[in-house]
Amino acid sequence: MRVLISNDDGINAPGIAILEEIAKTLSDDVYVVAPQANMSAAGHSLTIKSPLRLVERDPRHFSVDGTPTDSVVMAMRHIMSEKPDLVLSGVNADSNLADDITYSGTVAAAMEACLFGIPAIALSQNLNKDGAINWEIVRTYAPDILKTIMSNFMFPEGVLLNINFPAGEVAGIRGVKITSQGTRAIEDHVIRSTDPRGDPYFWIGPAEYRKNEDNKDLETDLGAVNSGYISITPISLDMTARKQMEKLRELFA
Repeated sequence: MRVLISNDDGINAPGIAILEEIAKTLSDDVYVVAPQANMSAAGHSLTIKSPLRLVERDPRHFSVDGTPTDSVVMAMRHIMSEKPDLVLSGVNADSNLADDITYSGTVAAAMEACLFGIPAIALSQNLNKDGAINWEIVRTYAPDILKTIMSNFMFPEGVLLNINFPAGEVAGIRGVKITSQGTRAIEDHVIRSTDPRGDPYFWIGPAEYRKNEDNKDLETDLGAVNSGYISITPISLDMTARKQMEKLRELFA
């Protein structure tokens, strides 16, 4: 089995090195193609207004000065002589839950692989409250989870998996939940401040609203991870709201 690894935290991120370790429990044929720099929240974006630069670090490791989507495209179209059998994206430093998946470059890399018809899985490790991250959780649980998936799950066309590992300690993990995408209580997360010249600036970024720690709905990714479970969410690239189609047909009959 040939495995391609990418991410959005960048080629030098600790999470991608950990994911390579995990991938090598599945296969000895592993490639890493990832952004040169941190591209968190890049979403499913392509670089189309400037050229891409590719750096070969060794025959199995490449960096791209673009987005996670660019990295997967370059791997598929230029670097790998044969398509991979599996694409793994991550391990992201912090969760990709609920509304986050619309922004996530980690999930986007898996989405691009899915468009190529390749089974794809995004993996993310939630941060502790103090901002630290316990990588031993994903190191401990991901290998068996991935082996179970690859041995028993047939990826439907246009479907990827989004796996989130909760914060805390290895011994505190309560199990695995198959979940739907949750929703966050959106609040103002635009920070306004003043630069040294006295001019205002604004910063969009993670804030307290993202935690939503009171959400314990085990049917959703957010609630499951908040409750100490590993969340596995199947995500479809088909975003059609099918229930609304008939009403619209009636309106425009």
